[in-house]
Amino acid sequence: MSKSAISQTDGSPAMDGLTRSQLFDLERRVKTKKQVYFDIFVCFLPLLAGAVALLEYLTIPDNSPNKNPHVYTVFLLILVVAYGIYALVSLWKKSRGDNHATDLLRYRAPLFTGLFLLLAFYDYLTLKTGVLTQPFVPCLNFVANAAWNDREMIWNCTVHTLWLLFLGYFIGVGLGLITGIACGYSEKCRYWVNPIIKFLGPIPTSTWIPIMMVIASSLFGGAVFIIALGSWFAVTVASMTGIANVNKEYFDAARTLGANQRQLIFRVAIPHAMPSILQGCTQAMSSSCTSIMIAEMLGVKSGLGWYMNWSKSWASYDKMFAALFVICLIFTLVTKILDKIKSHVLRWQIGANA
Repeated sequence: MSKSAISQTDGSPAMDGLTRSQLFDLERRVKTKKQVYFDIFVCFLPLLAGAVALLEYLTIPDNSPNKNPHVYTVFLLILVVAYGIYALVSLWKKSRGDNHATDLLRYRAPLFTGLFLLLAFYDYLTLKTGVLTQPFVPCLNFVANAAWNDREMIWNCTVHTLWLLFLGYFIGVGLGLITGIACGYSEKCRYWVNPIIKFLGPIPTSTWIPIMMVIASSLFGGAVFIIALGSWFAVTVASMTGIANVNKEYFDAARTLGANQRQLIFRVAIPHAMPSILQGCTQAMSSSCTSIMIAEMLGVKSGLGWYMNWSKSWASYDKMFAALFVICLIFTLVTKILDKIKSHVLRWQIGANA
């Protein structure tokens, strides 16, 4: 038997050149015709659910006055068309041999179906029947109109919130990396910093807001400090723990090969602690999002949190809900971007597990 035949029989050399997606394709179970039809039906369901949401909104009589009803109609149509384009792109990729796109479409289709049905159910409870009392719980058309009519102010508040969020976040992450890496690698640094972490750790970040409103020279600077403090704590603990848990044999092997202190930190400690560090960065963003909303509601004179509080004081609940949806969208996108960065930096883990 030839060497190549042995390699193919053994399997390992032949599999070295295959990617994870190719291996998944090889292991893919052949579906029956019934299963294929069911998958097609599931992928088509969001379009059907979107049509149900449109018919519910357009055909059932309103229980209360509804100004500019076309805004929500356009919003629903945009969602339905967006899903249709997404489905067509996935099918086009499948025709070019990319089965991963249609797998994702099949996986996400029930979620999109649930979203459209949820929108229809919420509209039925608010605008159509009044079970949820308006204006305290506004219908989606009121929220869409409020967001569109006040779009310039919402945009300015969004820019202010993002500027405050990222300024405090990156300051806290930068200082946290320095502190965490130093404490994880050096026992002397850990001796002095660890008591501070244990003292500040149990204190919620929001507790500092009244103090900052009194002692800070500006409310903006106080808000930045609060966000940076929460980020610093999360990244410091994660970095210190990650580096402290690096196998000591790695350092011994590097020293044997002639590595200096700088190389031990940047070539051994940090790369092996990167999963823990990135997890700390994700926790820091979550802490920052919570802190910024509390800070803006209590002190800062701009931003989406301030806008929500201001709208509530004027009983403009439709504007308050509009700002709430913008906040959810922004924080979801920011978290998604962080997950993408984490997946890219740790792509070697995927290759190791494949």
